[in-house]
Amino acid sequence: MRPAATEIDLLIEARWVVPVEPHAVVLEHHAVAVDGGEIRAILPIAEARAAYAPRERVELAEHALIPGLVNSHTHNPMTLMRGLADDLPLMTWLQQHIWPAEAKVIGPEFVRDGVELAVAEMLRGGTTCANENYFFPDVIGATYRRLGFRAVVGLPVIEFPTAWAKSQDEYFERAGEVHDSFRGDGLVGTAFAPHAPYTVSDDSFERIRVLADQLDIPVHLHLHETATEVEDEKKKSGLRPFQRLQKLGLVNDRLIAVHMTQMTEGEIAACAEAGVSVVHCPESNLKLASGFCPAEKLRRAGVNLAIGTDGCASNNDLDMIGELRTAALLAKAVASDAAAFDAAYALRAATLNGARAIGLDSRIGSIEPGKQADLAAVRLGDIETQPLFHVASQLAYAAGRHQVTDVWIAGHRKLAARELVDLDSAAILAKAHAWRERIAAFS
Repeated sequence: MRPAATEIDLLIEARWVVPVEPHAVVLEHHAVAVDGGEIRAILPIAEARAAYAPRERVELAEHALIPGLVNSHTHNPMTLMRGLADDLPLMTWLQQHIWPAEAKVIGPEFVRDGVELAVAEMLRGGTTCANENYFFPDVIGATYRRLGFRAVVGLPVIEFPTAWAKSQDEYFERAGEVHDSFRGDGLVGTAFAPHAPYTVSDDSFERIRVLADQLDIPVHLHLHETATEVEDEKKKSGLRPFQRLQKLGLVNDRLIAVHMTQMTEGEIAACAEAGVSVVHCPESNLKLASGFCPAEKLRRAGVNLAIGTDGCASNNDLDMIGELRTAALLAKAVASDAAAFDAAYALRAATLNGARAIGLDSRIGSIEPGKQADLAAVRLGDIETQPLFHVASQLAYAAGRHQVTDVWIAGHRKLAARELVDLDSAAILAKAHAWRERIAAFS
């Protein structure tokens, strides 16, 4: 007698399942069994129907089911500054436009509403996790938790007073409080987020090194974003910023180094040896003319390379499907090699490598039993993605975020047939319009 089918919460049946691990594998006509927010099994659809009795079955006849995308570097409250000061170089953009505007509006309400808008955008593009770097991390984390979105929230450190903290000691005191408030949370974790070497002192970096080890959390910062940053540090200390971090003991497997457009061969080798994760933000770097991350050299050296959008003030979107395509294309041009940064690797960089960078690769980033059911379905039956010869190629080079139809985080449906499940789109848009009027009044 055949054993009774096992009851589970959810069975997702897809034309293709792209688990990411094993690498470059595509499973045809497979199903993913989900129960208690976790992936229980991946198996052929016919076998899944015999083995499981799901409380909900979702059939995706034209779709690729992929791990939820991991946006490894964001400033999501800045979604409310989308398009505020375009077509300017980094320091002019930052010092003369963004920082002054922030000073006039930043606060808990701005941060909350910006994160809500960002979550709505990210879900509609298949992103299920963000590595966040902004002020008021208490509000940011609480908003992500309330919306059921996965995030690692940065604990900011910078050497000048802000609306978040007035002194070095206060930055660290508040960082400890925020970390404690999310300790053990199922969706929200923390990382130290010193802004950059040019805005953070050696003393602060030394404190961060000790505390990051004690708290077992990453250190997430902008590094070697521009040639000017590197030259200024050399004039100031005689060291390149990366060398300065080496001297301070911060070049290790906790470091999440964002941008890295200016790298020597020795620095690439040092990142590989130390286990540093590099986050490539190609569209932001292109738009600000910051330089080109040597993505293919990093990949070949064995460096964990992830992808981020950066903030909407410098991108101007949170489209990770578009970002992974730009990353792949740009890497080929920089390396003068059409085989560089192939489609399967681009998807890996936007999922499992991102999860590894933020310390969550045991929980998310691939479709494997025991991991959280953070999943996105991309419809590939559209005109824009036909005919289809290779699934990974279509995902990397032809698909758009408008083809993401369904998204789950920890097994909870967040997007269903392109509709946000538990977010009020009209209210989010109304808040965005109100912030536009407020910011435009003084910009």
